[in-house]
Amino acid sequence: MVSSKTQIITHNPEETRNLGVTIGQQISQPLIIALTGDLGSGKTVFVQGLAKGLEVPADYYITSPTYTLINQYPGRCPLVHADLYRLEHINELEDIGLDELLDDQAVIAIEWVEKLAGDLPARHLSLTMEIIDDENRKVSLYAFGHHEVNLIKTLNKKF
Repeated sequence: MVSSKTQIITHNPEETRNLGVTIGQQISQPLIIALTGDLGSGKTVFVQGLAKGLEVPADYYITSPTYTLINQYPGRCPLVHADLYRLEHINELEDIGLDELLDDQAVIAIEWVEKLAGDLPARHLSLTMEIIDDENRKVSLYAFGHHEVNLIKTLNKKF
């Protein structure tokens, strides 16, 4: 499996959002994006940018699906935004239908992906977001698969 890694520092929420826009604009096929990081590290802000890059209509407000667990949005590529924070047990994933969505032809952004316990497909993009201080975030990107590695190469040129 082809893989690649890069790190980007964002200096405010707008830069984190723009990172999502840049990635979203480069996506041309279904993709799973695994998001990890503490509360307030910028995961949802990133997904807001991702939605813009995927051309989700502006009248859709992108929020964390903490209570609904999964939100779906139309776009150039459909976006599924999942938040696993409230899940207590891995078998709850069947109840919310995430396993079926993983086979869908969509971009799937999963917050708190560590609750999946390693059940991600081999091809995916993983982002770990770390809080440096009130404004700055360190985003570590790990790409697994050819398309995903090409996304990282594009980012390295732009950031």
